[in-house]
Order: sequence, then structure tokens, then C-alpha cells
Amino acid sequence: MSDDNGTIWQKALEIAKSQVPESEFIMWFRLSYIGYENGTILLQANNTFLRDQFVRKYSQFMREIISSLLGMPVELSVEAQSKTIDHHIAPQVSPRKAKNNIGAEKVIEAQPGISRSARPSNLQSRYTFESFVVGENNNFAFNAAIAIADKPGSSYNPLLIYGGVGLGKTHLMHAIGNRIVDRHADFRIICVTAEEFTNEFIKTIHDRTTNDFKNKYRNVDVLLIDDIHFFQSKHGVQEELFHTFNALYDANKQLVFTCDRPAAELKDFSERLKSRFMMGLKTDLTTPSFETRAAIVRKKLELYKRHFGEDVINLIAKSIETNVRDLDSCINQIIAYAELIKVEPTFEIAQNVIKQLTNSFMPSAIEVSSIIKTVADYYKLSISDLKGKKRSKNIALARQIAMYIIRETTDYSTTEIGSEFNGRDHTTVMHSCQKIEDLIKFDASFSSLVNHLIKECKEKSSL
Repeated sequence: MSDDNGTIWQKALEIAKSQVPESEFIMWFRLSYIGYENGTILLQANNTFLRDQFVRKYSQFMREIISSLLGMPVELSVEAQSKTIDHHIAPQVSPRKAKNNIGAEKVIEAQPGISRSARPSNLQSRYTFESFVVGENNNFAFNAAIAIADKPGSSYNPLLIYGGVGLGKTHLMHAIGNRIVDRHADFRIICVTAEEFTNEFIKTIHDRTTNDFKNKYRNVDVLLIDDIHFFQSKHGVQEELFHTFNALYDANKQLVFTCDRPAAELKDFSERLKSRFMMGLKTDLTTPSFETRAAIVRKKLELYKRHFGEDVINLIAKSIETNVRDLDSCINQIIAYAELIKVEPTFEIAQNVIKQLTNSFMPSAIEVSSIIKTVADYYKLSISDLKGKKRSKNIALARQIAMYIIRETTDYSTTEIGSEFNGRDHTTVMHSCQKIEDLIKFDASFSSLVNHLIKECKEKSSL
């Protein structure tokens, strides 16, 4: 690859432009090609904000394109110009870079207290209890996480944090690890995703070093594993985790897991391992309220050293009702758009960005609100009746049918379904769905009715 003109980089940009939405390409690919050195392409961004967003969103994507063009693996190194602007994220000390296990870069900000080098490599220092916004949707989980971080291994063991995408599960897990590191510098801590745990286990089998793997994971003080639903159908890994769990639990070592659903809903999963996840404290995270979403926006702007007017903050909180991750994405898009045209973020700019984003946040499956309305209309009930506390036989059956159809036709977990019905507990949803399943099995006419309602919901969603 020539260092003079960066031809391969230009070709890679052309490919990326054909695959990435135009607005995304304009915002995040404004990088300068610097050179090619020792298998690494050197790039430069105008500021740390652009660098961080490109690395997070598209570094791995571009590595794969360039590696394919070159016919060999390649790394990317993205530097930011030394001149910084106050309104971008500006850590007190210069951020250092570390490579993750697939070569894509991630920025690590040094913080006061224990040195970053002494902190476990996978523990992200930006996730702290101080940066977590507490609301009614996560108050119990937050307090449980603090209690565990203050006295690891002595109570609430194991802890399982579950909930939908982008609600703060990973943040809380890392916050636990970070507080333990700060207060117990001698503790051995491993923080890993379920995918990383699986890949490492498979590699040790190939290399015949399983004893090293066992010694590593069974001799720690704290084990944090993110996204355990990834272990579904992976029976060999489940077996290894089961024995690792027992070894640590018997030694009073702290175990923390995150999952996108309650452990009871894990499919193709060892029953004895599920029982281990369920034997400790289980906390769920639900969708934040408007007030909590507004507080999250303010916290994010504080971290980014940016200022939005209250009208813009309220617009974001009102429009983005899904999760924290989507709120963060919206804020970043507004900042980037305003920076691109060199103006301050205004209400009109926020409206334009939100209009583009809203469609991408909408679920592609049948809308839950449509299912609830369809069932309510069939039984001649109001939506408030279906969601409310009335327990008459007719209303209760309609409510259970609606819950069952939502579970069967969408990606909603039972916790998320419960939140649609005035915050009902996930066990209530599970019981309702099981009752409908039983009725379908033994009552042909009832089965026909439910299928008719499902078909009607699907037809309405396609209009």
C-alpha cells in the first residue's frame, strides 16, 4: 500500500459510502489519511469527539473492508488533532488507547484514584455509579449494585441484572467492578462478555490449555459476565461456567451477570445453571420515564461539556422513549450536525435529527400498541381497561391474550411486556402466557380465535 496517496483508503471510503447512510457518512467519515506503517493505517480526526464516534461506530467495519482489499489483516489507528475545543469531551488527562481482542480501538480515559494500568483491561472506567442516572425504573437495581460493590461476596450473591437493550445493565456491572477496584486494590477481578468467555474457552480447547482457563476464572475474587443469553445452545461452555460458578460461590466470591431477559426465559439452557442464576438477587431494568430520560440527557451533556436549551432537552426526552443508548445516539447526532454546519444546537436542528432517527428506533415487528388495541376492540374494551387493574373474567382473559400475542409476535421480553401493562411483574406475564398456551392446546375454537387475532394484528402492521 502506497504511503503517498492512500489509494486503498480512498477505495475503502467509496465502498463505505455505498453501504452507510449518507447522513452517517458525512458526519463520521471526515478523517484524513496520514500514512501506512507496520501493518497499521494512520488516520486523523479534527477532534476527539469525531475520533471517538468513528472508533465506536465504524472502526471495525472499515478494518474489514480494507483487509479484504489488501488480502491481509490490517489495523487502524485514529488520532485526534492536538488542538481541542472546550465543548467536546475533554478528559483532564490525555486519553490512552488500547486494542480490544479483535483489533478495533477503544478510547480509555484515565481517572483519579487507582492507576488505569492496575485496573482490569476490560473494565471501562467511564461507567461509574456517579455517572448513572437513577429513576423509578432502576432504583432497586442501583441500590443493590452499590450494596454488592461495598461488600462483595457477603450478600446478594450472585446478582443477575436483566432488562432490554440500552437500559444500563452493562453500566451497572462495570460500576460495581470499578468501585471494588477503587476500594480493594488487591482483589482479583475479571470482567468479560459472554462472547469473550466463549471464544477464550474454545481457544483453550484447541490449544489444550483448559487447565490455564480454569485456574484463571476459578481463582478470582469477583467475576462479572455480560450478556449471558449468549450462552444459549452452547452446552460445553455452559458446563464449564456451571463448575466455575460453583467454585467461586462456595468460596464466597462475588458473581455478577447481565442478561436481556429473566433467567427462567433462557432457551436451550442447562436447568441447573439457570437455577444458579436464580438463586441470588434478581433485578430488572425497565424503560425510563420522561423525567428520568430528561435527567439522562442533562447528565450526558454534562459529561460531553455541551449545553442544550431546556426546549431541546425536553424534545429529546419526549421523542426518544426507547432506551438510554438511543438517547445518547440522538445527543451525539445533534452535536455532530450542529458542528458540521457550525451553529449552536437549536430546537429546529433537534427536530430534524429526531425525525431521521425516530424511524430507525421503531420496532420492525408488529407494534405493541396495535396489538393491545386490536384485542381491546375485539372484546369491546377500552385500552385503559386492558392495561388497568380490573380483574373481571372477560377483561383478564383479553389481557392474557394480548400478552401472549405480544410475546409470540415481537422481541419483547416478559419484563418489557409487563411494563406495557402498568408495570406488571414478569412472573404475571409468564403465568398469563402459559394459561393461553394451555387453552390453545385443549380448545380448538379458542386456538382459532387467537390465530385470527394474530393474523389481524399482522395485517394491520403491514398497512
